[in-house]
Parts: sequence; structure tokens; C-alpha cells
Amino acid sequence: MADPHAKMTKATPQEVMVSVVLGLLAPLIAIVLILFLIDSIQSGQVDVDDPEVAEKAVLKNIAPVAKLEARDANAPRVERSGEEVFNAVCASCHTPGALGAPKLNNKGDWGSRIAQGYDKLIEHAINGIRAMPPRGGDPDISDIEIARTVAYMANSAGANFKAPEAAAAPAAPATDKAADQAAAPAAAPTADKPADKAAAPAVDGKGVYASSCAACHATGAAGAPKAGDKAAWAPRIKTGNDALYASAIKGKGAMPAKGGNAALSDAEVKAAVDHMVGLSK
Repeated sequence: MADPHAKMTKATPQEVMVSVVLGLLAPLIAIVLILFLIDSIQSGQVDVDDPEVAEKAVLKNIAPVAKLEARDANAPRVERSGEEVFNAVCASCHTPGALGAPKLNNKGDWGSRIAQGYDKLIEHAINGIRAMPPRGGDPDISDIEIARTVAYMANSAGANFKAPEAAAAPAAPATDKAADQAAAPAAAPTADKPADKAAAPAVDGKGVYASSCAACHATGAAGAPKAGDKAAWAPRIKTGNDALYASAIKGKGAMPAKGGNAALSDAEVKAAVDHMVGLSK
């Protein structure tokens, strides 16, 4: 039984104030949350009486999920720098190190890879290795862009790889007198001077080489004979131009047909072969 003589303990003024505050705090929080909810609901409402607001709401609702971008398939390809390709395709894995990808600027990640050599790293990037798909998952990346991107990433971690340079800029159009002469119609044929055959436009073999062949033939990747290496090219040159053309157009060994660029014409492939042969004699 309780002691009838026990005295009740009186609460201090501080304890009374704390109890009052705690008792009011819960309802106050509830009121604030209700006000936030009402405000969020009202902010999503559309004033149907305001034509401008209503029009914006309609346009937002019917906006397409995706956008189509038209590109000229005949426009000349512009090869991107290694940094541009990295930012567009590779950064998502090589910045955070996702799936074991070596991080940019991380010497610890790249040390053993750099030791494998530039050619081997290019080969891995083109064909894919472990969790990385071929060409980083973007089949539109050219071999020369792959080589530049590998050099960009490896060099950030201490390598000294020389990336393929850009193709030479096309010659400037003729001006003044030269342009007038080029635009003038050919002289009509005469009995003593028959008409000449129409001259085919020259193909820039050097430009084709730089954009589609240099990634392998400038570095020797995947066993490709380096342009300018006489010893590597001598037995190939002996087989004759026709054999070289056929190998380049149809593909041979590790080299895909037309160097992996199906958009090249046979004439462009032959011009690139002639350019490499000229450098290697």
C-alpha cells in the first residue's frame, strides 16, 4: 500500500514551461506541414482564366519526349580530339572508376596499363576488354579518335604517347584570275584538236590516311605495318598494287574492310594505300 504520509513533489516553474512548450510543438509542426502541402497543391494549379498560363501548360503537356536531329550523311567527317571524345563517351566510367575503369589522372590505375604500350591499349579500346565494350559502346568513334582518346587518358597519368594528328586542311578555293580560269568553259573541240577526256577529281590519299588509317598504321596497332617503315612494307609492296588494294578494300587479318570505314569509296582506299606505299619506299 502507498504510504499515506508521502508528500507529492511540486513541479518547478522550469519544468512547467518545458511541458507547455513540448505540448505546443507537435501541433505547430503539424500546422506548418499542412501549410506547405496546401502551397504545393496551389502552385501546381493552372489559372484557366489566364490565356498565357493555360497555353504554357498545354505546350508542356504535349512536348515530345525526344528530339530528332537531322544530319547530312554526305558532310565530311570531323575527327574529334581525345578530350572531346572522353567528355562525350568515356567520362561516365573513367571519371568515377566505374566497373574497374582506370580513372583519369590516376597514376596508380594507369601505371600497369601504360607499361603494356600504346598499341596494346588502342587494341583493347577498339575491341573491348573485360567490362568495357568495343569503342566504349559507341560504334561511331573512329580508330583515330580512339587513338587520341587513349593518349589523352594515359598521358594524364604520366604516359608520353603521341596521338595521331589531324588531317591536313583542304586547299583553299581558287580566287581571282585562277578562279575565273577554272570556271571558264572548256574550248570547243576542233578537227585538229579533239576534245580531251573529262579528268576525274583527285582523291586526297593523305587525308583519307589521316582520318581512317593513321590510328593503326601510324602506331603499328594490331600488327599493322607503320607508314614509312620500309622493312615492314617491302614484302607487301612486292605483291603489287592490285594485291594491296584488294587487302585494303576487302580486309585482311586484323584489318577490317576499308579500315573499318564502310563510307570510303574504293578510289579513296586506293589513294590511301598509294600514300602509305609512297612513304614506305
